[in-house]
Amino acid sequence: MTTWFHIDRRYLEHHNPEGHPERTARIENMLSLEELLVGSGVSALDSDRRATDEELLRVHTPAHLERIDATAGNIYTMLDPDTHTSPQSSEIARRAAGALLDTVDAVVKGAPAKGFAAVRPPGHHAESDRPMGFCLFNNVAVAAAHILEHHKLDRVLIVDPDVHHGNGTQAIFYDDPRVLFVSLHQFPFYPGSGAVSEAGEGEGLGRTVNVPLPGGCTDGDYMDAFERVVLPVAREFDPRFVLMSAGYDAHGRDPLGGMRLTDDGFDAMTAALCGVADAHCDGRFAAVLEGGYSTQVLRDGVEVTVRRMHTGGEVATDGFVTTPAGTAAVNAALEGARAHWKLDR
Repeated sequence: MTTWFHIDRRYLEHHNPEGHPERTARIENMLSLEELLVGSGVSALDSDRRATDEELLRVHTPAHLERIDATAGNIYTMLDPDTHTSPQSSEIARRAAGALLDTVDAVVKGAPAKGFAAVRPPGHHAESDRPMGFCLFNNVAVAAAHILEHHKLDRVLIVDPDVHHGNGTQAIFYDDPRVLFVSLHQFPFYPGSGAVSEAGEGEGLGRTVNVPLPGGCTDGDYMDAFERVVLPVAREFDPRFVLMSAGYDAHGRDPLGGMRLTDDGFDAMTAALCGVADAHCDGRFAAVLEGGYSTQVLRDGVEVTVRRMHTGGEVATDGFVTTPAGTAAVNAALEGARAHWKLDR
């Protein structure tokens, strides 16, 4: 099985104001990771692809593209209090989305295969018509639409364990029965969405599953949510491709989040999703970088994720400890999911 890893120095050309947490060091500190992973049998994926208007317009409005493209060449543009562009940002955002599309194409072509695109700017907060939360284009949504429309795979699972709710991804697919969006996130927290009651609408009712967790949750709490909610729903959905919005800001050492995950928790979540991909999707699984604002935590987390993608196998979770607040939150999410899925745990 081939595991692809993509990273590129060009992502350093997107700049935020000094002191902004989504900074170039996030990628710069991972550049040497490529050689290390390739030495372990992972394959480097080079990409020179710019997401086209057609590919972006599957999930974004024409006005949104025009707004982002209009920032090209400007020294500094503030799109919202958290979201900024520099002269090359619109170009780099297209290349970030394009690199994930190349990763998806490589995974489909080489199945069973897996891939990780370490790109920036991130994407999961970007809505169809609104950049926000450091995000310009919604990379994972662009990839899901590409899988549906170009590769004709009719069910895509997106799992988002970033500490912040993926409001943009949820909104884009809220009424689409072909996409199951599952988010585990700190709540209440930025951006304020992601309650259990947000479950989709129309034909997409039940295809959004939120697991809002209180601050302080542990590896055990997250794996309890996986075992009781995420994995049963995913198996019932029977996906044809698995995507992960790989955020690492739920780590206990991240400066923005309030969770207590460790590398072991990220390893276990990745192993669980690999299991879903292997059982339902001929191994098709791709992840894209979202949040994570400690550069060392980010590097370590990405390495753990890619190595698990490559080696496969299960992770022992017997020693993981749950918290009472986490268990109560998972119970609530389980009850919400039961309204739409055949869950017995």
